[in-house]
Formats: sequence, structure tokens, C-alpha cells
Amino acid sequence: MQVSLENTANLERRLTVSLPAERLDGVVGERLRELARTANIKGFRKGKVPTKVIEQRFGPQVRNEAYGELIRDSFGEAVRQQNLQIAGSPEIKAEPAGDGGEIRFTATFEVVPDFGKVDPAQLKIVRATATIDDADIDGMIETLRQQRRSWDPVERAAEAGDLVMVETFAVTDSGRFPAEGVDRGATVLGSNVMFPELEGKLAGMKAGDEQTVDVDFPANWRVADLAGKAAKVTLKAVKVSAPRLPEVDEAFIKSFGIKGGKLDQFRKEVRANLERELKGNLMQRLRAEVAEKLVAAYASVELPPRLIEAEARQMAQAAEQQARQQGQANAKFGHEQFLSAARNRVAAGLLVGEVARQNGLKLDGKRLNETLQLIASTYEDPQQVIELYRNDPNLMSSLRGRVMEEQVIDWIAERADATEKAMSFSELMRPAA
Repeated sequence: MQVSLENTANLERRLTVSLPAERLDGVVGERLRELARTANIKGFRKGKVPTKVIEQRFGPQVRNEAYGELIRDSFGEAVRQQNLQIAGSPEIKAEPAGDGGEIRFTATFEVVPDFGKVDPAQLKIVRATATIDDADIDGMIETLRQQRRSWDPVERAAEAGDLVMVETFAVTDSGRFPAEGVDRGATVLGSNVMFPELEGKLAGMKAGDEQTVDVDFPANWRVADLAGKAAKVTLKAVKVSAPRLPEVDEAFIKSFGIKGGKLDQFRKEVRANLERELKGNLMQRLRAEVAEKLVAAYASVELPPRLIEAEARQMAQAAEQQARQQGQANAKFGHEQFLSAARNRVAAGLLVGEVARQNGLKLDGKRLNETLQLIASTYEDPQQVIELYRNDPNLMSSLRGRVMEEQVIDWIAERADATEKAMSFSELMRPAA
């Protein structure tokens, strides 16, 4: 194999690779011979299919598959030979065969920048800590009661916590929305599921009451016809219902899979679930803290531009998908608005990988297994989930990447100049404003 390397930009490289045609012919020939021994083709006994028939039937497919594998393998071999650290995926292009029929291709790609020695001891980080106490367990049980609440219709005026079924229509300078009839929905007062100015007006209304209010909708309102407009919105309370919470009795406890229906076992299960949540949240916060400080420490280092653009495009696509799930059917986002965030993501990912490489950190099989067991424990049939992961290369690859990243983050945090910040569980789990 012949390899030449060209610097096409500060962080862009082009490899030109030339391979003897015999390497492909040898692989193709071996695979066809194997097929001849095992193929079941009508009219021929197994193992007695003529070579010509095998070539006609399977030759093009086998050659294409072998060619792709040869390119991938030889590219990896060339990268190791040149001692390169690849950033992102290469762009591979087949070239015309050489005079001797050689297989030739070029691969253009970006490389990891030279960060120098990454020293975690130079990072000042804040590491959040928290524990689960009885009040947290009580709070979660109360949340579970709220989730299982039922509703009793009432004749009185609606108040905080009540469920109100409501009909609405809006009039703007562009017309009536909807053009005919009304929109029907329901909201629990205080939940802010509806536009806050509208939901607030429902308090004090009885079933059958109606009123019209002036509302200025924000420019990013989810209903495109109303976004950024002043409107007169007519509200009609159709039904008012008060909540009725279930008792924490044997039946309630059994409904969560606690066969004995005992309160102490239920509290143990709730604690275990909260501890899983806590562990995940603490790691998420630590990951964000370490990433932020790493990126800031190496802000002057040039990063691969194509890798940043690719990350920004992925972020834009994810934002569009999320917006559409929230009812914004025509949501569009240009990748340019995500470039800054994408740069930070790329920098953090490259630096974490560089720390692992410089310090010879390897995936901890025990930690991988423990993480898989933890994920599986949240499902009704944990063993089925474990088998699903072990039989799916993509799932396992993603899990290995996650566990390896967490290992490196922990390794960095243990060596950084860290200050602990004690927080309550509820404070830690509260969404950022």
C-alpha cells in the first residue's frame, strides 16, 4: 500500500492511497469459494455449484461489499501509519485506477488540533452534592398521588388546582380563529398549560360562565395565526372539577408493582428511584461544569470548521424536530444560529477525548456492566433489556461512548481544583430558569 499525505488547510488533510488490485481480487475470490461450498441453488447439489454460476449470481454484490471493506480498512491502516488523530468522518472519493490496475482513493478529513498537555489540575470547578432525605420521599409520594388523582365536577367557581374544561375563540385584525366553531381544551389552574393571561381569567368562573379578554400574544407563540398579535379572546368555562387524591393504602402501593403493598417497601423503592435520578443529574451537572471550564481554558485553540458546521446542522435539525413535536409544523432553523453552541460541544468532545488519549484511559468493563444493569432496573423485565442491548451493536456502542465519557469526566474532576456546593435534592432537580 502506498500512502501520501497533503496538508490542505490548518486542520485539513488529504490522504491518497494506492492498493494492488490483487488485494481486492484475493478477498473476492475467497468469498466466492466460500459461497460455492455453502450456497443452496436450485438445480445443483450443495457444494457442487460451478464457479461461473456463483460469479454470475453473487459476483457484483461480493465485489462491492469487499471493495467497501477494503477502503475502510486501508484508510484506517493509513491513518495509523501516518499517526493521525481524526476529527469527524472522512470524505472518501474513488480515483481512476493506476497504470497497473491499482485501486486508488483519496480521503479528505480534519484532524484534532494540538491542545498540548491537558492538565486537569489547572481547572477550577464547582461540584454539586446532594442527598435524599425523608422529605424528598414524601414529596415524590405526593407527586405520585397527584398523578393518580381523579376529578369530581363542582358547581362552585374555579380555584387553583381545579380542572377547567374550556372553549375559546380569538378575533384579531386578520379575522376570527378558528374561522368557525371553537377550540376545546382543558387546564389545571396554576399549571400554566394555557397562555398565562388566559388561564388566570378562568379563576372565579363557574361552568357556563363566559367572558372576553384582550391579549397580546408573543411573537414566538405556538399558534402561527396568533403569534405577535393583539386579540380579543372569548373564554367559556364548560366544566369545573375539583381534584380527589387517592389514599396511600395497600391498593395504591400495589399499583406501582409492590406486591406486598407495604409502605416501608414502597418508600424503599421510591428512594432507589430518586437516587438513580440524583446520580444522573449530578453527572449531567458535572459534565457541563467540566466541559465549560475545559472549553474556556482552550478558547484560543483553532477547531475543525467542518466538524463545527456538521454539529450545528445536527443541532438545527434536532431543534426543528422538537418544535414540530410541540405543534410548530413549519418550524425552520438555520444552522448559523447554533454555531457558537456547536463550537463549545466540539471543543468539549475533542478535549475529553484528548485527555483519555494522553492518559491511556480505557473503558472500565465493570462500570459499563453496572450502568447497563442500572438502565435495565427501571424496566419491568430487566433481563430482556440487557439482552436487547447486548444484541444491538449500535445500542452497545452508544452505551460504551456514554460510560467512557463519564469515566473521563470523573477522572478530570478528581484532579481538578474542585469546590463542593451542597444543594437540596429539590433544588438540584429544579429546571434551570
